[in-house]
Amino acid sequence: MTQAAIPQPTTGPRTALFALFFLLVVTAGWWALALWPAGDVPAEWLIRARVVCFNAGDDGLPDASGWLLLVGQPIGMLSVLLLVWGDQVRVGLTQATRSSVGLASVLGCVTLLAVGLAASGVRVFSPAPDDSGFFDASGPLPDTYPRLDRAAPPLSLIDQHGNTLTLDVLRGRPALVTFAFGHCETVCPAIVKQVVTAQQQMGARAARGEIDAEAVPRVVIVSLDPWRDTPSRLAHLGAHWELPEDAHVLTGEVEQVEAVLDAWNVARSRDPNTGDVTHPSLVFILDAEGSIAFASRGETAAVLELLGRV
Repeated sequence: MTQAAIPQPTTGPRTALFALFFLLVVTAGWWALALWPAGDVPAEWLIRARVVCFNAGDDGLPDASGWLLLVGQPIGMLSVLLLVWGDQVRVGLTQATRSSVGLASVLGCVTLLAVGLAASGVRVFSPAPDDSGFFDASGPLPDTYPRLDRAAPPLSLIDQHGNTLTLDVLRGRPALVTFAFGHCETVCPAIVKQVVTAQQQMGARAARGEIDAEAVPRVVIVSLDPWRDTPSRLAHLGAHWELPEDAHVLTGEVEQVEAVLDAWNVARSRDPNTGDVTHPSLVFILDAEGSIAFASRGETAAVLELLGRV
């Protein structure tokens, strides 16, 4: 009885080599999306993409699951490629290195790969302080700090007093709009404390007659977790965060809150198993007309300086 021959891949060396090159290009792009320095004010789509794709934290770097994706996925695809087309890849590399142009191309790819890995190492172990936010908190804001001056998206949610808060209510004074949730124990308490402290310091200046009372901002905190931060829990949440009486913490129906967060381009990623929400620190500084003047990571000194520019 004749044993049936096992079908062998018919892919040629050039096709296999192209597949390897394509894999390297996609991997490089994937790593660049996760780690490339983004400048003083990263685009909102970039912040959102890094949080959603890599669970980027406040330092702009992926968390453990993000690194698993960045490292594990290319290794897995390369393993499959070599398992299926290993012989063709080896033949293709051998043929390519027999010519000066092919050898130069292979060496160039290896060099670029080495440089990219070295740059990634520098980025990880010496992260630029502005890669995940909007400025270097260790120094003053530059005069060129970008002013946004764009209309604030719609906002109509329930606060801890059971009242509906809209942008019309906020007009007449600046406002600090930030985003947090009750079960958060890391970023959220810090960002809430920072904006409240900024408001309190502006209030103290107004009490001393240094600024008008109308320059003291309102504080607005929109929940990132309407599943658990229900209207009945907002009063407790406000007390937990030690919010002043004129601060507002907002929530509503899940679909309603999610629509508001999308409209404000708030990057976030919710774990459906734990309910935890991964998100960056983000504060919008609104002027008295209700327009977004600036965006900030929320450090108190920065918020105070930006309020002075509104």
